[in-house]
Amino acid sequence: MKLKKLVTLALFGFASIAHADNISFTGNFTYDNDVQRFNFTLAETSTVTLRSWSYAGGVNAAGQAIGRGGFDPILALFSADGVRIDEQDDAGCSLVDGDAVTGACFDVNFTRELAAGNYIVTIQQFDNFSNGDLADGFEFDGFGNRDFRDGFVDAEGDKRDGHWAFDILNVNSAEIPDEVPEPASMAILAAGVAGMGLARRRKAKPQA
Repeated sequence: MKLKKLVTLALFGFASIAHADNISFTGNFTYDNDVQRFNFTLAETSTVTLRSWSYAGGVNAAGQAIGRGGFDPILALFSADGVRIDEQDDAGCSLVDGDAVTGACFDVNFTRELAAGNYIVTIQQFDNFSNGDLADGFEFDGFGNRDFRDGFVDAEGDKRDGHWAFDILNVNSAEIPDEVPEPASMAILAAGVAGMGLARRRKAKPQA
């Protein structure tokens, strides 16, 4: 009987360690084609919700008041090995609030039951959709700000900004992976490095 009680207590203790959390993130894009990546983990099959707040504003899972005016977000969900599971553009007015200025319901609010394991989710500005699996990249990889758009502008032509707020709900852990330049930023960085190299070559050129 004592052994049975000990085993029960041990199992209860393990279950309490592997509890699910609601995790909130905030940040800012530099370029309108940046992609923000998050990794999250499930210890068991769970119904996960992925929710943005920054287009229309609101109060996130951490209780923070988020201002309206952020870009129109889309999300892409991938398995740990980068296979795309799903994508969402606009949750609709039945699931998210409309923006006070545009009236548009462009935030994302995606819910899905997922098996235990590791996952990747990204957010990016409409219409920088994923090209398929994570290794296939995104539609506007290699650009900074798009030539045909003035930075952060939604589909209605409303001027926005680069701030974002994103909740990952009912998971065991979630994080932003170690910072690496995202595709849009990498293009600008590469151009800058190339320019530095050209300047050095010009400086080193012997005088006639």
